[in-house]
Amino acid sequence: MVHHLPVTDAPTAQPTPAAPGAAAPPADPARWWTLAAVCTGVFMLLLDVTIVNVALPDISVELDASLSGLQWVIDAYALSLAALLLTAGSLADLFGRRKVFLVGLGLFTLGSLACGLAQDITFLCLARAFQGIGGAAMFATALALLSSAFTGRERGVAFGAFGATTGVAVAVGPVLGGVLTSGISWRWIFFVNIPICIAAVAITLLKVRESQDPRAGRPDWFGFVSFSLALAALVYALIEAGQTSWGETRVVVCLVAAAVLLAVFVVSQMTQRSPMFDLGLLRKPTFTGGLIAAFAVSASAFSLLTFLVIYVQNVLGYSAVGTGVRFLFLSGAAFVVAAVAGRLTSFVPARWLIAPGFLVLGTGLLLMTGIEPSDDWTHLIPGLLVTGAGIGLINTPLASTAVGVVPPERAGMASGVNSTFRQVGIATGIAALGSIFSHEVAASVRDGLAGRVPGEAVGGLTEALSNGQVQAAAERAREMAGGQNGDAAYDLISGVGTTAVVDALNHILLIGSVLAYAAAVACAFLIRQKDFVVQGGPPAANAGEANR
Repeated sequence: MVHHLPVTDAPTAQPTPAAPGAAAPPADPARWWTLAAVCTGVFMLLLDVTIVNVALPDISVELDASLSGLQWVIDAYALSLAALLLTAGSLADLFGRRKVFLVGLGLFTLGSLACGLAQDITFLCLARAFQGIGGAAMFATALALLSSAFTGRERGVAFGAFGATTGVAVAVGPVLGGVLTSGISWRWIFFVNIPICIAAVAITLLKVRESQDPRAGRPDWFGFVSFSLALAALVYALIEAGQTSWGETRVVVCLVAAAVLLAVFVVSQMTQRSPMFDLGLLRKPTFTGGLIAAFAVSASAFSLLTFLVIYVQNVLGYSAVGTGVRFLFLSGAAFVVAAVAGRLTSFVPARWLIAPGFLVLGTGLLLMTGIEPSDDWTHLIPGLLVTGAGIGLINTPLASTAVGVVPPERAGMASGVNSTFRQVGIATGIAALGSIFSHEVAASVRDGLAGRVPGEAVGGLTEALSNGQVQAAAERAREMAGGQNGDAAYDLISGVGTTAVVDALNHILLIGSVLAYAAAVACAFLIRQKDFVVQGGPPAANAGEANR
């Protein structure tokens, strides 16, 4: 079911001017409390997209998790968000946005508690999925709550604060995650959510007014189920392929099931009167370009962060907080450039920010390739800075492009679909790149250890090194060999493991770069100024631009 989520920072959703002489509607006295509740809740859910990355190595050691388990820690959250965003919006329109936001806060709080208490990787992944359900309910209702509480110029201020909150969450996530993981325990990256979420619940209960859409109909449950199952089957197949092979029966069955379920979803959306995803929106090239951009930025840069963190911590041996500080080169550059891009959107056409943004992003990822086993983290600095700049250029205009090509009453669906594609990009990107990474490391380790390590030990070392645990595996080899043999064993495992991880990392960075360059070409051709409706987004640079 289409959910009508007003996205009023978009160029299409301008406040309707009051008739001459008419009294302006009274302002909601609790509107700033609404802003506080929404920003607090969304800060937490977005923080949990980035804060977890630097804790993955510690989680792997304490819960004895494989690379596939670590992939699921990220993907379980992204899958829940992707699958439930549109349905949560429909439920909010039908039953009340404040009510659904409260339910989301409650589920997110319980999910955070469960994550912090997890004693094995399976339970942690299930708890992360539960967190994602709450996150979807919060994210789907956030903009609608702000839209109903604010009018006129104050609405712009509210959405500006909302945008700043999302930027800060992305920027501080790695550092905060590192401080909590190194200073206390990785469990506190989840426990810290609990008091903040409780405060947001209290504010919402006491100060936030209810709103809903009187035109709302029943949610599209068939579309929700078919899309969710298709996405889950695809991600499972991609991750499982990294642990076994592409010809494994389970992998093939899941890939076929994903294709069939996706086809069923598409047919259901074409035949329903009120689908959760109106495929007619794809007739506008700019909308399609926005979806490609949303998917590509997540599938390339944000997915690769997981493997870069594993390299910096498990191979180079930096602590979680040290890793988080080093990734400030990326998040800081993204934050600064996003602020500049925000000013440029008022007079630069969207495609001349998004397409060049992907060129910059692809170049940044390319600069990070060429890592040698002897290199330190400083090799990554130019690439992290340039990649961050590319992310900043893309994200700001992409937000308005998602909704700027549809009438205001359809902005909710447009925004929800774009956000869904972002989460699909993270889920499938981590799964696919992780599969490639794992296979390449395993093959390189087997070749490097052949004839140099007893056959019965190769399997265990290959598994450990395939998970990126180079330092840990080398230390275990030293302890098992003992004495002078221990030092030789350490050097052997460390050398073979580092080379294998570095080669595989270079490969997936190159893949991410190619994906970014392809997105740049697609966005340059698809995103057109004439597709923007009403006020049309940022004005064309010249008269001819509007016709392109």
